[in-house]
Amino acid sequence: MTQDYLLHPAQFKLDGGAMFGIIPKPLWEKKMMPDEFNRILLSLRIWAHKTHDRLTLIDTGIGDYHDPKFNERFAIKGELSPLSSLCLQAGFKVEEVTDVILTHLHFDHAGGLSEQHSSSFPFPKANIHLHKKHFEYAKHPTLRDQGSFLSPYFLPLIEEMNKKNKIIWHEKDEGELLPGLHYKVSHGHTPYLLHPYSETFFYMADLVPTSAHLPIPWVMGYDIAPGRTTIDKQEIYQFILKNNLTMIFEHDPKFWGAKILDLEAKKMNLFSIAENEMIKNISL
Repeated sequence: MTQDYLLHPAQFKLDGGAMFGIIPKPLWEKKMMPDEFNRILLSLRIWAHKTHDRLTLIDTGIGDYHDPKFNERFAIKGELSPLSSLCLQAGFKVEEVTDVILTHLHFDHAGGLSEQHSSSFPFPKANIHLHKKHFEYAKHPTLRDQGSFLSPYFLPLIEEMNKKNKIIWHEKDEGELLPGLHYKVSHGHTPYLLHPYSETFFYMADLVPTSAHLPIPWVMGYDIAPGRTTIDKQEIYQFILKNNLTMIFEHDPKFWGAKILDLEAKKMNLFSIAENEMIKNISL
């Protein structure tokens, strides 16, 4: 028996032009209206997967340690110790978390590796799962995307956890993470972006961050290789359809996921935050 939760530690904003790349603003603003600074509202959505003997968190949000200038720039709205609070609200303690899977090390995905009151990892019994080749890239990114990696923050923690043998490294393009959880990787957004999936759900991470990015050409300007992203999307859509999986969007503030009904006809069934039949949504 498994139970799946979507935890919402915070919301933030990013530039709409950067989020939609070459897509003209008159098109993307119909789907996500920007504010006066051209920023669009985004969610931080963590997938929690609970079985009889394991509790797994997928990504950790943006964290609560940023200075006021950073919080203002990205319009971060959250609380202190968000993951600890969300775990309690969902009915479990941080000590019950056995595994934390990081899709990649951008600051809005790995920011919750520690909390403001403590510089240590908040899940004392958990291992961290990370793709080894992505970690190597994250230590030496290009000048174009280095701003997405806050290495002074994540690097000491990852190295400390590795010394404790608490990092489980993954090195293939697909494989098993844990019993009942597998992964595929994509490369267009950032090299070796890890996508966990179960027999029910597939975590899109930044390959398809929101429902507005479902069309294959709608690719973020943040992507290191946008052309490769379109190939990744085609291949993963085929896999999702073949295995009858439901996508989970990490950043959409309104829709938590979607089902592919007909790929050739581009038909999708979107699931809003209010629809909890398949999954429990928990917000602070």
